[in-house]
Amino acid sequence: MKAALVPEGFVVPERLATDRFVLRPITIHDVVKDFDAVMTSRSQLAGVFGPSSDWPPDGLSLEQDLIDLGWHQKEFQIRSSFTYTVVAPDAARVLGCVYLLPSGKLDVDCAVYFWVRASEFTTGLEDALNATLHDWLAECWPFRNPAFPGRSTAWPDWIRLP
Repeated sequence: MKAALVPEGFVVPERLATDRFVLRPITIHDVVKDFDAVMTSRSQLAGVFGPSSDWPPDGLSLEQDLIDLGWHQKEFQIRSSFTYTVVAPDAARVLGCVYLLPSGKLDVDCAVYFWVRASEFTTGLEDALNATLHDWLAECWPFRNPAFPGRSTAWPDWIRLP
């Protein structure tokens, strides 16, 4: 079993609501809306996990997305990583996704990745989500040194970190 990302007694936040979006744990039940968000934003999502990342892959199928969401759901249950879907306040659409992952880097206790669907690029949602995540991590999570690879830490700097 993978190591837990957070201490045993830590109560993992299940929801974060703002006037623009809601974060909640992603589950397999989100597959249709998640798949739509990913596929309509595919070209903008290239490299969200690093310059050499191939996600989302060519030919991503609904079935493969379901498998990915099931994996994220299980990792949340075993506390090895935490993936949240970003949904509209009325839950009608998936607006993006947030991943809190082990960093593998010294002195970085969590790597934070996120994306918003292409239709939200001009609405300021990405900046609002970024600011909200920084505050949420500082106020509600036990991480002392989270990193935002490709955002507050440039990819070349992230890749060079030990």
